[in-house]
Amino acid sequence: MDHAAALDSLIARMVADYVAHNRAAGILTAMLNDAGVGLFPVIDHLTIRTFDIDRGAEPFVALGYTYDETIEYDDWYAKVYRKAGYPALFVDQAYNDERGKTSIIPGWVKKFGDQDFHHVAVRVEDIEKAVERLKQKGVVFSGNIVGERGDHLRQIFSAPEMVDGQPFSVLELAERHRGYLGFLPPQADSLMKSTAPR
Repeated sequence: MDHAAALDSLIARMVADYVAHNRAAGILTAMLNDAGVGLFPVIDHLTIRTFDIDRGAEPFVALGYTYDETIEYDDWYAKVYRKAGYPALFVDQAYNDERGKTSIIPGWVKKFGDQDFHHVAVRVEDIEKAVERLKQKGVVFSGNIVGERGDHLRQIFSAPEMVDGQPFSVLELAERHRGYLGFLPPQADSLMKSTAPR
């Protein structure tokens, strides 16, 4: 199997597992399948939580993803990997020093491991309309839309799926403008906090 076929297979398997365990993603996938679109063409980025970013990214790097940038926050950081024609891969972890003590990531990874997507972000044209339609189907959102109308990037997370009383996975909606493909640190940190255990 060539790298492209292997990468398609890896992403398809992990996305199918994610959709099977995330109600909001299942509802959206069914809606997209009904329209003949499917989920894959609208995936903006994939997110993995881990104790070791480089190790967590290895299966994707082996299949052609390359490192693009590092984004730093107060108690965690992320590396973004890209491959033309595929969704960005956002891999995050807590700092391995005192800064990481307050991060929610280690508890999540200890509970769920690092072989599942924490979230899949779906690109939408009108985030308010997407939220409204998904709410009509019973999807609950955590917090408010982050980013002002017309900003380069606007995002929102669904309320997390709960497993054994712990937040497991979320669906992210992402509205992008003016060709912006990056990530905005304040927004990502705000989204992270919106799904923290209460």
